[in-house]
Amino acid sequence: MGKYTEMSRLAVGHLGGKENISHVTHCATRLRIDFIKRSNINFEALKTLPDCAGVINKDKQIQIIIGPNVNDAWHDFVEVSGWKNSAGERGSVDEEESGPRNVSWYLNKFGNFVSPIFMPVVPAMIVGGMILAIRNLLMNYFGMDINSGTANVLLAIFQAGFTFLPVYIGYTLASQLKMQPIMGAFLGAVLLTERINDVAGLNFLGIPIPQIDYGSAILPIILGVFFMYYVDKVLKKVIPEAVIYFVKPLLTMFIVVPVQLIILGPMGTYLSGAIGDFCIWLGDAVGFLSQPILAAVYPYMVMLGIDKAISPISVQLIATIGFNSVTGTMGFISNICIGATALGVASSIKNNKAQKGMIASFAITALCGVTEPAFYGSLLVRPRVLIGTAMGAVSGGIIAGIMGLRSFVEGGCPGLLTFLFFVDKSGSLHYVIIAAVVASVAILVSFVATRIILSLDDKKQFSNRKVFE
Repeated sequence: MGKYTEMSRLAVGHLGGKENISHVTHCATRLRIDFIKRSNINFEALKTLPDCAGVINKDKQIQIIIGPNVNDAWHDFVEVSGWKNSAGERGSVDEEESGPRNVSWYLNKFGNFVSPIFMPVVPAMIVGGMILAIRNLLMNYFGMDINSGTANVLLAIFQAGFTFLPVYIGYTLASQLKMQPIMGAFLGAVLLTERINDVAGLNFLGIPIPQIDYGSAILPIILGVFFMYYVDKVLKKVIPEAVIYFVKPLLTMFIVVPVQLIILGPMGTYLSGAIGDFCIWLGDAVGFLSQPILAAVYPYMVMLGIDKAISPISVQLIATIGFNSVTGTMGFISNICIGATALGVASSIKNNKAQKGMIASFAITALCGVTEPAFYGSLLVRPRVLIGTAMGAVSGGIIAGIMGLRSFVEGGCPGLLTFLFFVDKSGSLHYVIIAAVVASVAILVSFVATRIILSLDDKKQFSNRKVFE
């Protein structure tokens, strides 16, 4: 029995049973459960689930906020519910129940599709990036020999986290498209073989193949797997079932690989460079104003699921140019501002020790990078304090923009425990120091602004009571 077994048992019942569940996945902190019929769900009962920090109802999906242990919750839920990831499990959705197809609907749809592709890969990128930071620190400040066995092992871990991204993304994207995941990974592995990757003078049936380094590439494999998806659909219709098991994979690769190498690979590489150039231009053109704006709106991007749309851009920037100076720091600033605001709320509570302690724990968790408990459990119910969050984010963002703060590791939940994200490729602590200054200002402004806002509210309420009396 796992920690989340009882929560899962109750959740399945409140969701209307397994037959009302169409899909189950998770992001970094939330268990995401798609349902079929809204009328079968007891939303009020879901709010009382144990071992969770809150429940969010978004269109056709229930999101149960767990925190960093969400993967354990996902496994327990899948085991308890008996849900299986197969094509027939998603059920049918009534058109009138699907909600209006407005901008929010499409953003949610896109975010829910992208999240299962990139989130499983993020831990490898985090570990790889932080291992490189540790290696560089050891060499620069503790005298470790660059040619030592330890240095080489650490470098190998970093390279495994980034170089094989085409394999990882190929696997997760194929899985999300309901294909055999190994075929997506297979295509990624083909791109990285020594006979193809960054090799000059190649051709296929006399057609020249451009020389491209596919290590750490994202968009080429995404284009390739999407093409594979449509090839797979066509082949399913024309190949006899008796031979489909071995004929379909063979024909799929024979068709997809040449198109990938001659057309899609170069196209994806060009687009990758264009995205990187645009993001760098945006940072240069807008200057220091981009950071405070992004940091201030980031909590609402998370709330609406728009942050998932930004994740591929962040991954691409880290993989191609090695750092992210546009979107890489907004989560860091936003998260610590939410934590500082929650800390301000907790410190203002005088007569309820239990509530004070709970919100203080939410604040600490948010300062460390996991903001959902604080945001949904203490800030949204006091919407005026979000002004304090925004003031801190703008203040920290202005300093980050002026001083050129850069993040060198993508993913995870950035906060006070992830300062290694700001160690550059040479091991310099320059950006770590900037991050510390940004964090100090953001925390101080958010905390003080929140206390002032709450104090003014208390005085206003007191004055109103006096007038009433």
